Amino acid sequence: MSSRLSTAPSSASLSTLSIQPHELHPSSHRGSSKAWVDPASLPNHHHASFIDGNTPDYVKQLNYNTFMCYGVGEEDCFGYKVGKSVRFIEVNVNRKLEKQGRLEATTVAEVEVTKHMLNGAGMLHGGCVAYLIDNCCSTPLVVLGLIQSVNGVGVTQSMNVLFHSPAPLGTCLRIVSTSIALGGRVMSSRCEILDKDTGRVVASAFLSKMQPASSKL
Repeated sequence: MSSRLSTAPSSASLSTLSIQPHELHPSSHRGSSKAWVDPASLPNHHHASFIDGNTPDYVKQLNYNTFMCYGVGEEDCFGYKVGKSVRFIEVNVNRKLEKQGRLEATTVAEVEVTKHMLNGAGMLHGGCVAYLIDNCCSTPLVVLGLIQSVNGVGVTQSMNVLFHSPAPLGTCLRIVSTSIALGGRVMSSRCEILDKDTGRVVASAFLSKMQPASSKL
């Protein structure tokens, strides 16, 4: 692996190192403890839109299965209508120069603000923002876990959300989520929700998660 990182990039401004195709396939599983949620064991959910990005199709599919099964749930679960309308458009894993070649996963999703997502003032409800962040910001950790053969599915410990601007009915939200750290039990990621048409930041957040012991659930 070090030989692939030894060649200096042609420009000092480059922050991403190229990923070799074989690096985006899982290696042997680390550790012997069984994960409390295994993305490969979840039911398959059809994603109507094409998902771009450099990750293998199976990673995109397992990530979406995890999002739907664990984050969204059944039809009578909280926020189901909102969660089901989220469409992932891009899933990438890159090796970051400024992180000494460590892998970083990014997912991009979109959703349109509809009437049932509004508050009394006719703007996107803060609770709906938190719901979107909790679910979407978890996905790069799932993706990175699949690539590195560790479990990136966890329960939320904390979420720090900043609200920057309102989003009225009909706004197309672009949700960009990026992994920060993925450890054995503790993991973190960050997220920005943008107005796709204007580029305004609607909200930003940091998310901290942990993987609990299955025997305690």
